[in-house]
Amino acid sequence: MDDKTTALVGIRKDGEIAVVTITNPPVNALSADLRQGLLEAAEACDEDDAIKAVVLVCAGRTFIAGADVREFGKPPQPPHLPGVVARIEAAKKPWVAAIHGTALGGGFEVAMGCRFRVASPDAKVGLPEVTLGIVPGASGTVRTSRLAGVSVAVDLVTSGRPWNASKALSVGLIDEIIAGDLAAGAVAFARSALKCPLPPAVSERPVEPMPEDFWQEAGKRAAKAGHQAPLEALALIRFGSQHPFPEAMAKERACFLALRQSEEAAALRHVFFAERGAGRPDALRAVKPRSVASVGVIGGGTMGAGIAAACREAGLPVVLIERDDVALDRGLANLASIFDGAVKRGKLDSKGKADRLAGIVGSTDYAALAGCDLIIEAVFEEIGVKRAVFADLVRHCRADAILATNTSYLDPRAIVAGLAHPERFIGLHFFSPAHVMKLLEIVPVPETASDVLAAAFALGRLLGKVPVEAGICEGFIGNRILKRYRAAAEALVVEGVGIAEIDAAMRDFGFRMGPFEAQDLGGLDIAYLQREGARSAGQVVPETLGDRLVKAGRKGQKTDGGWYDYPNGGRSPEPSLVVAELLSAHVAPSRLMPRDEIAANLLAAMASEGQAILVEGVAQSASDIDLVEIHGYGFPRWKGGPMFLHDRKG
Repeated sequence: MDDKTTALVGIRKDGEIAVVTITNPPVNALSADLRQGLLEAAEACDEDDAIKAVVLVCAGRTFIAGADVREFGKPPQPPHLPGVVARIEAAKKPWVAAIHGTALGGGFEVAMGCRFRVASPDAKVGLPEVTLGIVPGASGTVRTSRLAGVSVAVDLVTSGRPWNASKALSVGLIDEIIAGDLAAGAVAFARSALKCPLPPAVSERPVEPMPEDFWQEAGKRAAKAGHQAPLEALALIRFGSQHPFPEAMAKERACFLALRQSEEAAALRHVFFAERGAGRPDALRAVKPRSVASVGVIGGGTMGAGIAAACREAGLPVVLIERDDVALDRGLANLASIFDGAVKRGKLDSKGKADRLAGIVGSTDYAALAGCDLIIEAVFEEIGVKRAVFADLVRHCRADAILATNTSYLDPRAIVAGLAHPERFIGLHFFSPAHVMKLLEIVPVPETASDVLAAAFALGRLLGKVPVEAGICEGFIGNRILKRYRAAAEALVVEGVGIAEIDAAMRDFGFRMGPFEAQDLGGLDIAYLQREGARSAGQVVPETLGDRLVKAGRKGQKTDGGWYDYPNGGRSPEPSLVVAELLSAHVAPSRLMPRDEIAANLLAAMASEGQAILVEGVAQSASDIDLVEIHGYGFPRWKGGPMFLHDRKG
């Protein structure tokens, strides 16, 4: 066979080794044409007696990163991937998968069809299908157990999280890590492998049985995800470990095809595409972002320290400014505490902590910000305080430095009114804790320059956030919907529906906490003070049930009582007779409402407010609203968001 090249799959010879190269940029996705090309390559290599082994490599920045997103939600087109994987495994010549970048989903299933797998040191492998509401459909639940054992299969498949090359090597998912030229190393590996007896194909390997208590514990872990796909994947792994390979494959494929049509999968696909487009809005694709190579943060409290920590995690040097030495020491201690927590959880080692702290300069002098490209104000939510900060920033920072406010409710226009160079002002609303929460609401003022807006989105991507542009209104997107959600929940209480029953209904729907539990955790006084500020400014703001609790000294967990009691400083909510007495004159007699009806009522309120936000142009799209609710407010990802749910079910 002469060297052969098609549009997506090329074959060249390196002596007796064929090198099959996939070229389907940008991520070598498994399109129907690519699957056909792999089948033809397997046939061509088998027909050439001079070829003794085959190395499978991919051009570009990654190995096969998974399915072709253009085929998501559509009926599978032939040739089907299980047949492609089976054909590679049945080849007369052993195949070696040479993995760089990521081998995910179908990409890793193709690799498991090969007799051997080698990888570059920075490669990752994984089966993330459960994050899309489906299960692996081309042997992921079946071959993984036979390749590396049931325990590995359960961890890899039910979590959906990729593993790095070192971890994959340690459990037998790959056979060798190759530094340097991967293709050359894989060819050398293939030559060496030919000198030894070949291991059996993965499908022919035995599976070690696991005791019942293993499956029970695995079921508890899978259930914590809150949605169905991890549990379905676990059931398939168990079935595959107890039945012959053909039966297990048939069951996996049937489950895969059924789940593709589920509401859960549709919702998760919606979120996947929304996230995919969030970081690079179409309107900014041709705009070069203003450079951000260093960041200043004003305020070292919970929010400021979290923002600074997020920037350090992304490798950005940070200047932290506080009003005096005592506050500065406290802010630096807050940062150290964040990194200590990362060390305790195994996310950082002591050197990593030291490196992050070394990139932070603390000061009480705004002049220390002179070299910063971006300064983020994160001080108390009071407009006079914030205006004073920005007046100082304008005096001490470069004219081209981006100046951002982290306000969650105030009008950014009022904060910077009358200050020079308004084109560099922008709102960056982080969510607490800022080093953990993924949502970043980006709020431009009318004068914000396009390269500043583009820089904000670039920063969001760099920090690993989900950036969403929001227009200016009270609460922007997220807090405005939260206000409506809480008001609707209180309205049900007024009608006689139990506080605990409302929370239980939203937990049943998929939220980790109901609206009243969440308020107790965050503190009822936060929203109360915002309402009091509006009243002081002359606005007519009716008194809420929550206001009555705050006035009675019940601010949530911090005072051992809010909507619930928290005896002896505990964190488990208990129904409160005190609350019942405080609110008795303002609520109707107790009434029962089905939990699904409670949830439908509150979800309708969220969707209604979201629709108003769309009409007013505060949000760019319905999917942006869904991202805000999922990443900022705990809306269950597998439900797709309030706008998606409303469109699907009305």
